Amino acid sequence: MSDFKAGFVAIVGRPNTGKSTLVNALVGTKIVITSHHPNTTRNPIRGIINKEKFQMIVVDTPGMHKPKNALGNRLNSMVSENIDSTDAVVICMPANEEIGAGDEYIAKQVKGQMPIFLVVTKVDTVSKSELAAKLVKVSEFTERINLTRAEIVPISAKNLDQTDLLLDLLSKKLPDSPALYPTDITTDQAEELMFADLIREAAIEELYEELPHSVMVTIDEMSEREGGKIFDINATLHVERDSQKGIIIGPQGSKLKAIGTLARKSIENLVGIQVFLQIHVKVSKEWQKDPKLLARLGFTDSLSD
Repeated sequence: MSDFKAGFVAIVGRPNTGKSTLVNALVGTKIVITSHHPNTTRNPIRGIINKEKFQMIVVDTPGMHKPKNALGNRLNSMVSENIDSTDAVVICMPANEEIGAGDEYIAKQVKGQMPIFLVVTKVDTVSKSELAAKLVKVSEFTERINLTRAEIVPISAKNLDQTDLLLDLLSKKLPDSPALYPTDITTDQAEELMFADLIREAAIEELYEELPHSVMVTIDEMSEREGGKIFDINATLHVERDSQKGIIIGPQGSKLKAIGTLARKSIENLVGIQVFLQIHVKVSKEWQKDPKLLARLGFTDSLSD
C-alpha cells in the first residue's frame, strides 16, 4: 500500500467561477448542484475520486465574497476552514472574466500554505487568442502577488478538456496514505443534504430573478416504501418574507408545482426509483441574518460572527 496516495484538494474561487462544474467533471458524476447564477453552493461538498493509485477528495466550497450578513460570514469561514485542512488548492479563474480584487483576496488567503493551481475555467467560452491573452494576464497576476510557484492549467470542465491532466497533476501532490473513505462511494454528503440541494436547484432555476438567495430547503421526512419502488420525501422551502411565499407558490400553485416536478426528476435520477415529493413553503423571517436559525438550518462553524 506504500505507493498509494490519498488526500484532500480544495476547489475555491469567487462566486460563479465554475467550481461545482469542475468538481462534477473530476468525480465523473453529478454530486454538486450547478447553476449559471452565483452563490449556488452553500455547504462544502466532498467528491471522492477513486483510482488505482490514489483516492482524491475534492472539496467544493461556497464562492468567497464580501459578506453582507450572517450567512455570508458563515460561508466565508467554511471556505477558510476547508483550505486549512487540504493538501492542495485549486483557484478557479474564468477565462471570460477579468481578474479582480476578489481573486487577489483569495490567492492571498492560501499563499505559501500548500501547492496551488490556478485553473483557468470556461475556456470553451473564449477564442484561442482571447485565451492566450488571459493566460498571460494570469501569469502576470502570479508574479505580482508572488505566487510564481503556482501551476496554471486552462480547462473546460463542461467539455472535459484537460480535466484528466489536472487530475494527474493534483494526484502527484497527495501524501502517501491508504484510502480515507470507502472506495465505492463518490461523495460523503448525506442523502438528505443532496435532496435539499436538488430542490433548491429547481427553485433557483424557476425563481432566480425574483428570489436570488432567499430560499433554503430542509428535509422533514424521507423514507423508502416497503418493496423499495417508491421514495417519499417531505420538504420545507424556507423564504424570508410573506411576500416571497406568494412568489414561490405562484398563480394556482403553478410555480411550486414546476419546482416540484423539476426537483422530483433530479432526485429520481439520483435514487433510481420513483419519488413522491411534497414541498411546503414556510416563512422563516430574515433567516440569512439570524445565527440561531442558520444553525438550525445546518450552517454551523467554529467561528463566531
